[in-house]
Amino acid sequence: MLRTIIQDVAAVRERDPAARSSLEVLVSYPGLHAVWSHRIAHWLWKRDLRFLARAVSAAARVMTGVDIHPAARLGPGLFIDHATGVVIGETAEVGANVTIYQGVTLGGTSLERVKRHPTVGDCVTIGAGAKLLGAITIGHDSRIGANAVVVHDVPPNSVVVGVPGQVIARSRPRPPGSPPDLDETLLPDLVGASLNMLQRRVDELEREVTGHVSVHDVRPSESGVWPGHDFSI
Repeated sequence: MLRTIIQDVAAVRERDPAARSSLEVLVSYPGLHAVWSHRIAHWLWKRDLRFLARAVSAAARVMTGVDIHPAARLGPGLFIDHATGVVIGETAEVGANVTIYQGVTLGGTSLERVKRHPTVGDCVTIGAGAKLLGAITIGHDSRIGANAVVVHDVPPNSVVVGVPGQVIARSRPRPPGSPPDLDETLLPDLVGASLNMLQRRVDELEREVTGHVSVHDVRPSESGVWPGHDFSI
């Protein structure tokens, strides 16, 4: 238990630059308190003290804003950053060194008493507001983008963005032992990339047919800024 506590604190200090000391982490991080409360509730659950386990879980939800079912399985080194609004269902399984941001749901899609919640591999990062639904598997070293809705399995070393979530193979796979993948600014814009490709194709066809390209297309500049006169703002 002491080794697990030390590993949990180390995970926070490693992944949150705002953490200035271990004492600060111990006292003021609700995500850490939620994880520790769950470990107690899970210990009770496995010993058939189900009502007491649910009571501990309910108290932790009130105190931390995190709702974790006592039966869920959480690996070591889990970091729930900012904590508020995280929901982890009964049959969910979370691997080692996973990072979860606020508003994440590991939810079920069935009323059957079967495996109905996600299994998350090691070293996965789940962005704010993401929803992982059903008995799906998220492969090791993957990153789920903010607000993505994931309803299908995700291969290892992948990036998922959009609604519904679209899986993208990394152009530069992460080697084993890499630090957590936390940079949400690198998420691709699949819709934007598709529209730009179509626009370029339209430009090529227009040039072939008319010999010139229309100058009235609605599109961003090379710097990525859209012209305001194209919109009612």
